[in-house]
Amino acid sequence: MRFLPLLVLVSQLAAAQVVSSPNEQASSGPAKRDDNGYSKVVSWDKYSLIVNGQRIFVHGGEFHPFRLPVPDLWTDVLQKYKAAGLNTVSIYFHWGMSNPSKGVLDFDGVRALQPLLDAAKEVGLWVILRPGMSLLPSLRKTPRDLHRTLGRCLGPYINAETSAGGMPHWVTAEVPGYLRTNSSSYTEAYTPYWEYMAEITAKNQITAGGPIILIQIDNEYVQYDSSGGNPGKAGYFDDLEKALRKKGVVIPTTYNDPGMNGNFVSGEGKVDIYGIDSYPGGFDCRIGAPLTSVTTNYYQYHAATNPSQPFLIPEFQSGSIEPWGPTSVGYERCRVTFGSDYESLFNINLWANNVKMVSYYMAYGGTSWGHIPFHKVYTSYDYGAAIAENRWITAKYQEVKRQGLFLRSAKEFITTDIVGNSTDSTIVPVSNSEVYVTYLKNPTSGGGFYIARHTDSTSNSTVTFKLGVNTSSGSLQLPTSSSGITIPGRRSQITVTDFLYGSSRALYSTASILFAGSIGSRDVLYLYGDPGIQYEAAIKFSGTPTTTNSNVASLGASVQGATLLKIKPSTSGLTFVYDNSRLIIVSATSVADTFWSPAIAGSGNYGSYWSFGSTGAVLIWGPQLVRDVDLQGSKLSITGDVQTPSSTDITIIAPANISSVSLNGKALAVTPSPKIKGILAAKYSSSKPGINLPSLSSGWKYFDSLPEIKQNYSDQGWNSANKQTTNSPFKPYYGDSNGPILYGCDYGFCEGQVFWKGHFKATGAEKGVNLTINGGEAFAASVWLNGKFVKSTYGKSTYPAYTWPVLDPAIEETDEFFEFPAGSLLVGKENVLTVLHDNMGLNETNDWNAETSKSPRGIRGYKLQGADTTFNSWKVQGKLGGYTDYPDKTRGVLNEGGFYAERAGYHLPALPTSVTNAWVTRSPSQGPPTTSPGVGFFRKEFKLDIDSSLDAALSFNFKDIGSNPHWRATLWVNGWTMGRVVGDMGPQFKFPVHEGILDYDGTNVVAVAIWAFEPGAVKVDVSMAVDAVVEGGIGKVGVVGTTSKWQPRTGLV
Repeated sequence: MRFLPLLVLVSQLAAAQVVSSPNEQASSGPAKRDDNGYSKVVSWDKYSLIVNGQRIFVHGGEFHPFRLPVPDLWTDVLQKYKAAGLNTVSIYFHWGMSNPSKGVLDFDGVRALQPLLDAAKEVGLWVILRPGMSLLPSLRKTPRDLHRTLGRCLGPYINAETSAGGMPHWVTAEVPGYLRTNSSSYTEAYTPYWEYMAEITAKNQITAGGPIILIQIDNEYVQYDSSGGNPGKAGYFDDLEKALRKKGVVIPTTYNDPGMNGNFVSGEGKVDIYGIDSYPGGFDCRIGAPLTSVTTNYYQYHAATNPSQPFLIPEFQSGSIEPWGPTSVGYERCRVTFGSDYESLFNINLWANNVKMVSYYMAYGGTSWGHIPFHKVYTSYDYGAAIAENRWITAKYQEVKRQGLFLRSAKEFITTDIVGNSTDSTIVPVSNSEVYVTYLKNPTSGGGFYIARHTDSTSNSTVTFKLGVNTSSGSLQLPTSSSGITIPGRRSQITVTDFLYGSSRALYSTASILFAGSIGSRDVLYLYGDPGIQYEAAIKFSGTPTTTNSNVASLGASVQGATLLKIKPSTSGLTFVYDNSRLIIVSATSVADTFWSPAIAGSGNYGSYWSFGSTGAVLIWGPQLVRDVDLQGSKLSITGDVQTPSSTDITIIAPANISSVSLNGKALAVTPSPKIKGILAAKYSSSKPGINLPSLSSGWKYFDSLPEIKQNYSDQGWNSANKQTTNSPFKPYYGDSNGPILYGCDYGFCEGQVFWKGHFKATGAEKGVNLTINGGEAFAASVWLNGKFVKSTYGKSTYPAYTWPVLDPAIEETDEFFEFPAGSLLVGKENVLTVLHDNMGLNETNDWNAETSKSPRGIRGYKLQGADTTFNSWKVQGKLGGYTDYPDKTRGVLNEGGFYAERAGYHLPALPTSVTNAWVTRSPSQGPPTTSPGVGFFRKEFKLDIDSSLDAALSFNFKDIGSNPHWRATLWVNGWTMGRVVGDMGPQFKFPVHEGILDYDGTNVVAVAIWAFEPGAVKVDVSMAVDAVVEGGIGKVGVVGTTSKWQPRTGLV
């Protein structure tokens, strides 16, 4: 994720209260074109990026393939990006998953990058590769810390709310030098991974025929050396860039500054194109949270920092993270906070500041399955994004699409100068001071773009105003036929002048534009707006135009030689105004949301790319999603999704020669419009069978997954915890003299649950033990002595995750006294203290100090009380094999934790009945058979039979039905760790699981481990649900991990 340091946020908030200076006019004269000296295929000037000689407005979204571990579904997400009008995908790649231990690189299966790059090119999306991610400064008691920094990048580090910011866990344990610097030990650690990434980039960059046009160097960092240590940050960037060039990477490098700090604009480690990340909305999704203002000084900063480059925002906030805890409101609420109003106001504010390169973080968030997340966040990484975690498009997706199709259509908007704003009435006359308007103009054609919002951008009021504009026919005050232009609260409005569509120009329009271009031999302009608001446009027709509904679009008097259209949008359908060569479409916003404008692919290496190989577009109304079209002669083939069961009315606006149409291979009976050529009507009926899910109320098998506390359990095969030193800068607080360091990562156990056993000979005077246990925010731990429960301890998170001041601090370690129960000591004999704790993930970079990722997860202090007794030995056990020899190479190093059932592989498919026959029949809703704290493991097999023509979103749901709320659960589906539940904390109890993890046409396995922390009955209802279904999708999805099934595991202890 990405958060700006506090100092930056404060400066932006201050700037947001002041209207920008009117002296904004850019210098005149031709823009100087530049490149990096390695290749001219990707170049730039002050306006935009130039790719293969064509300007592009880089309009993209972030995607993390590792958060969707089904490669077949990557195409689904990318198609939805393109359908929304996006032309670029920004990709994080996870170093830690691909380099699980020193000297081991694993780019197989879900960790392979080439299939994703191939899919992006096939779909027609440019790629900005960011092989690593960002950093997150911690909060301090100074303004610098108010906003935090997280990010993503191509550098080895990738923040993004991942454990250790995406660095391999072995690096945090084994590298003695400063992380994310040019220290020799860190350089040695990342070099094999970085060289591989450089090689695959070189093979897939645009100069080699691939889709990659930019590559980011590391993420959200500082160029200067931190005070008190950690030198070599700029040298680290310089080393990364030199390594890329050495491997033949010639495309431009970029960087995402965590704020307006000027890092890596010049000097050592400088990149080719500099950008800033921006998260202006904060991270509080609660109802009633204070509204934030738009940032108003973007343009001034850019003009003072890198004015010869296009304005780049590598990460622009499109949602928010949600931390653990009962006060978290969940991602659906974030989707409202950062919904279409936010997108209209904040996204378009970027356009008003002449930003021409932007990527939304996140456009699709996905799932932090396994042990991917860092300690602040839970399994879902939905992010409140336009595309939900289950891959379903949401209401806010439609606003992204409206903006995307406009930017794709408005070719002249790519090259604009800011002329001025309404603080100077001689430049932009506005009748209402509550409205702030910025005027941008294409210096060649004169096409104008007037972007309006509330002066107080937090206002929810509806305002009306008159606007003075410049046109090729003279100055006008708009509107000419009504009382004013209307802007609802927290939204933007764009008025265009001399607007190009096809080979025609509209004199002006106060209505929004969805599409502009040529379809067949006709120039087409699609105008839309909200019912109850009046708009107008002035269009030059040939002769007298015809309107199909004068109540929606009536013809008025001539305005400087153009026909006035008075527009009152209606939800009843489409209205057409047309002559022989022009077609104006008018509708309400809600109707426009059901339209799609797929590009018609052309030939050549980039045939799927808009304006590079595509031969035009069509407009299609009706389907829930149009993924692609193919035009061969007079036959139009549509691929998309439709509701089922249902009958879908479809309208197609296409070249007039189209006579045959199919949807998903099914021929449609089409009816041409009797009046307007090129408009076809059709109906698609779907009667696919419903989905019958199995009941999960019975048929479970139960296994006691805590044999470690039993008296006859031997830890002889466990690792001896005997290290006297650690590379972590966070040293133990206290312990026995010459006692060992008890940090899990130092012994190879960095993921999930870790067990510690301390052995001592009791005198009888021991009263208990002091323990400091560190597991990260929201962790928990339970302690037993000789098999008898002592006590549990709990961390907690805080909401919002990033805010200042912190009124309720998070807890990532506890220091407590654990009093031994009466009768638990074995006097004169060996006693065994067992500690089971959660590792919730390692910290990211805090305060520009990457050493914070060397998190001391484990026991930071231990001391027996009541006697001078010391521990004579410690043993440790986590996931089987640790990070060096874990058995499940398919799902990878971050999938499994340390529960006994996991170490035994009981969560995997194909566990023989010879094993489960010894278990008892018992369901999670019955709970473990004992009310004592412990860990119970439940497993069930079930079958699915879902038609392959359906795309269905399924989920597993947990509900507490017992009397003891103090429990945690882990969910496995076909061996994949797909969810972690904290019963008394939440907020996540619903877990989407995709086809490809689930076998939609076969046998599946669901397993649940329930860890009870306090005495009492824990009962949890586990069920499945169909959350959405359509006919369509991408077809048959391969099941990932079918060859990785249960086998007897060696080394199980």
